[in-house]
Amino acid sequence: MPTISSNKPYRVGRSRTGLGLFATKPIKKGDKIIRYFGPLLDSKKKDEDAIENKYLFELTNRWTIDGSIRENLARYINHACRPNAESDVRPRKRKVFIRAIKNIEPGDEISYDYGTDYFKAYLKPIGCKCDACEKKRKKKRAEARAERLRLKEKAERKAEKLAAERAKAKEKAAPKVKPNGAKANGKLNGKHLNGHSYLKAAGKKGVASKRGGARALSA
Repeated sequence: MPTISSNKPYRVGRSRTGLGLFATKPIKKGDKIIRYFGPLLDSKKKDEDAIENKYLFELTNRWTIDGSIRENLARYINHACRPNAESDVRPRKRKVFIRAIKNIEPGDEISYDYGTDYFKAYLKPIGCKCDACEKKRKKKRAEARAERLRLKEKAERKAEKLAAERAKAKEKAAPKVKPNGAKANGKLNGKHLNGHSYLKAAGKKGVASKRGGARALSA
């Protein structure tokens, strides 16, 4: 890892995407942080125009900075969709500086927006891993989990309601039976269960005894 002079307000350190550039001192909004530099490539020269790497910084249609050299510590600055710095391009001087657009505190990772072309070519296919995009993905995952839970609870309530309705319908369809075993809509109509007739006591003065003669029914 490249050594950093102690008087510089940044250091190279481990980041979510590998290596990154981190502030070691407070950096105020508008401050120039670091210069992005490297060999200038001329697009009119075929051998230089054929060079391809992820650290090419286009100044004009003709001139491009090849920032792949290790001395260019600005190459360690990662992309962010909501960055705390920006690139200050000066085509006539063929220079690029990274400038703070927010107050940056010690320990904060320095970031800037790489631009639409770079994003589409290198970041979109693998998914941007900046803080803003990570928060969006985390929020979407949380919303998806909440939606799955909501649908699960809804399905459970529906199943419980359906089970209760089926049980109620089954109970309603079953024949009702009295405790003595007789059907609810049936009547004895003056008969014992063995089929023999019996006399109702009401309205009768007496019954014949085995010895003959009549005896009064007790009240």
